[in-house]
Amino acid sequence: MRPLTEEEAKSLFEKLAKYIGENVKLLLERSDGNYVFRFHKDRVYYVSEEIMKKATNIGRKELISLGTLFGKFSKTGQFKLHITALDFISSYAKTESMGEAGGRAAVSLW
Repeated sequence: MRPLTEEEAKSLFEKLAKYIGENVKLLLERSDGNYVFRFHKDRVYYVSEEIMKKATNIGRKELISLGTLFGKFSKTGQFKLHITALDFISSYAKTESMGEAGGRAAVSLW
């Protein structure tokens, strides 16, 4: 697991800014501690700094995942959000979305 490169971080934060705007800062500096984004096998994980430091004893080959999967980079370098990031994004979102049983989603501005 390694930190994101400049290009990867820019792509990630541009995607997050579409949904949560400037609240990206709040996502990283939470009241329960600092959180970071880490890259592992083309995937981006959102993890507490405390847990990340404890996981440094585990080798890269043995480590499967750590924290919450936020998304992955495609072969073309595009960042794609995963559904597992929805809980974190929804609490800082600029718009409210509600899913229906039929698979349709209604979006309204606050």
